[in-house]
Amino acid sequence: MKMGKNWLTSLVLTVGVGLLVSACGSGGNQAASGGGTSEKVYVVGTDAAYPPFQMLEADGKITGHDIDVMNAVAEAAGFKIEWKNTGWDPLFDGLDRGTVDIGISSITITEKRKEKYDFSEPYFVANQLILVAEDSPVNTLADLKGKKIGVQGATTGGEVVKKAFGDTYEGLKEYDDMPSAVDDFFNGRVDAVVGDNGVIQYYVKKIENKKFKLIKDDSFEVENYGIMVKKGNSEIMGKINEGLKKIKENGKLEEIRKQYFGDE
Repeated sequence: MKMGKNWLTSLVLTVGVGLLVSACGSGGNQAASGGGTSEKVYVVGTDAAYPPFQMLEADGKITGHDIDVMNAVAEAAGFKIEWKNTGWDPLFDGLDRGTVDIGISSITITEKRKEKYDFSEPYFVANQLILVAEDSPVNTLADLKGKKIGVQGATTGGEVVKKAFGDTYEGLKEYDDMPSAVDDFFNGRVDAVVGDNGVIQYYVKKIENKKFKLIKDDSFEVENYGIMVKKGNSEIMGKINEGLKKIKENGKLEEIRKQYFGDE
């Protein structure tokens, strides 16, 4: 079929206008996309199985002392965070792989860990305690030799026991979390539990009609908890220390500590 001149002219104009609108629309979206900015949100990993420092509530919300501290640090320094319940070992792996930006989970600052990670200034001072039966003759860590000792795996408690009795000590039983170790103690499966004071005290206070005693060995070193990032990540560490300094100076850090541990 032949096409008349007027029809052809109309078609050309229509196509031309359509292309012009399309080009303008495309350029506008690209400009908006290129010119827009989104604030960095840092992923904070934790092991939410270490009350009262980190806890996972029934509704899935993560709460606890360390969570309040990190939220306060971020607010004081003016950066945004989102929480991720990673578990203990995956927290370190996440930092290594870059899926986690910040770690806070009652992590003791040690020289070995500092070889691979950078730590903030300390935000909590802790020490190890020994949980034994009330009538136990145990008074020091050395008295536990030959006994079954429960600890949370990959924590300072386990390192303390290994240092005292050897890396292959047969009586050492490592658990995924502290509640399991404490439960096994009260069920008679282990003779003692070694762990951080805050966590052990939190759990034993919830146990009714059970007799026990807590021992602080003079050989235990004072521990400092720090906020951890991948080594060399100076940008976020600067922000963390800035926020931590502010909440120390304005009393917020002490306010959080008292909320969970009182005046002791």
